[in-house]
Amino acid sequence: MSNRKNCLPGLYIHIPFCKSKCPYCDFLSMTDLSLVPAWLAAIGKEILLYKNRFADFDTLYLGGGTPSLLDGRQLDALIACLRRHFIFAPDTEVTLEANPDDLTPEKLALFKDLGVNRLSVGVQSFAEQDLIFLGRRHTARQAEQALKWSRAAGFTNLGIDLIYGLPAQRAEAWKKNLARALEFRPEHLSCYQLTLEAGTPLGARQVQGQIKPLPEEDQRELFLLTSRFLTEQGYIHYEISNFARSETYYSRHNRKYWRHVPYLGLGPAAHSFHGGKRWWNHRSLDRYCQALALGEAQVAGSETLTAAQLHLESLYLGLRTKEGVALDLIRPQPRGDLMLGELQKAGLVKVRHGRAAPTREGFLVADRLPFCFGE
Repeated sequence: MSNRKNCLPGLYIHIPFCKSKCPYCDFLSMTDLSLVPAWLAAIGKEILLYKNRFADFDTLYLGGGTPSLLDGRQLDALIACLRRHFIFAPDTEVTLEANPDDLTPEKLALFKDLGVNRLSVGVQSFAEQDLIFLGRRHTARQAEQALKWSRAAGFTNLGIDLIYGLPAQRAEAWKKNLARALEFRPEHLSCYQLTLEAGTPLGARQVQGQIKPLPEEDQRELFLLTSRFLTEQGYIHYEISNFARSETYYSRHNRKYWRHVPYLGLGPAAHSFHGGKRWWNHRSLDRYCQALALGEAQVAGSETLTAAQLHLESLYLGLRTKEGVALDLIRPQPRGDLMLGELQKAGLVKVRHGRAAPTREGFLVADRLPFCFGE
């Protein structure tokens, strides 16, 4: 990837609507689809606020929520507005998150016509009992059909999202799930470990003693199994939860977050970053829409990061990726060289070509690695 592409900003649109709310999800989303027109009107006003404030974008990520539930007219209006007021590079990566039960040959053809060239399908599992526990609307058969239709529609950059680490999940069952996913030869796989978040229905069930998280040692086993199995099948484990068939299929958009490349987030609860400053929108859809309708600030808060904060974030984000971080970020620290040697001996970090990167075992403790260097 050229240096220009490494530096161009990314654009994220938060589409906060779902047909139903999954019991594990703590992202901002709502099921009242009658609010979509108000959200679209607000997004249109927010787009005008940022016109000419960012350079050309080379990624557009439609996330949520469930972007695929928008109908053709709504999605066409959104993308037309974005292209009218922003400049996009000719080879822009356009990602759309989709639920299997929203996908039909007609809708997939629409996505293609609108310029979507990277599809991320939230399968989560090919096992019916898992889908029931996770509160998913689709069946395993629907997921399989959606993936077949996606290929037939001409999508050559297809991603599958999976969730593992469910209570009492066994390694053999999870490996069978991974093998089923690989039958569709996805270019990208995201494998997320289930977290029982406070404030979610599953989190409440944990508090009430109705369910118990998978023991930490079992979670560790499943993580290592995932990495080994997919690597053996030719995938690159390029970030803790992400795997790609080649570097071509790394998520260009997500890499901007990890590298402190500027990005603009539009929609309620969306975050943005530019010039060392981070800001975020109101999390309430009503507050977000009302503010834009009245010409008030839709930004709920902001922070300007100090050099020390940017440094710590660079370590934290970089040590979650296969590329790791430049040794120049580590060695000036009081315990830099000492701890680097200790982490290498422990098999948690490897050093190559002037960079320190986590090993497979290092990924397991990646969140703690930056603090080993005196941060």
